Amino acid sequence: MFLGTYEPRLDDKARLILPAKFRAELADGLVVTRGQERCLYVFSAEEFARVHEQMRAAPLSSKQARDYIRVFLSGASDETPDKQGRITIPASLRSYAGLDRELAVIGAGSRAEIWDAAAWKQYLAEQEAAFSETEDEVIPGLF
Repeated sequence: MFLGTYEPRLDDKARLILPAKFRAELADGLVVTRGQERCLYVFSAEEFARVHEQMRAAPLSSKQARDYIRVFLSGASDETPDKQGRITIPASLRSYAGLDRELAVIGAGSRAEIWDAAAWKQYLAEQEAAFSETEDEVIPGLF
């Protein structure tokens, strides 16, 4: 499970050093793809296969499902961390997420997310207010 927030930097070769706590789960390979809110999703190869199987169950007759799957999979890049736990973020994904040198890598349970540090701080500030004010049951059975 991916938890926590880390603030690594991209090096001059567009490589990211994965947080140490994430490396064991990602050591056998991972997939980086477009996420929502202009971040990148990082899945272990095993979890990505599970997500892909769920997508395959979507009806081909659903235009919304086809559109989502196209955007999600067309940006996917399979990576294997090097011995130092580094992966290269492809230029197209860096552009999509507006990544500069300063990053935020967050744990989001079954996946990690890579954000531009400034974008993450802005998003978090906006969402923390809504989080504190939530009165209804957002996740059934929780709180």
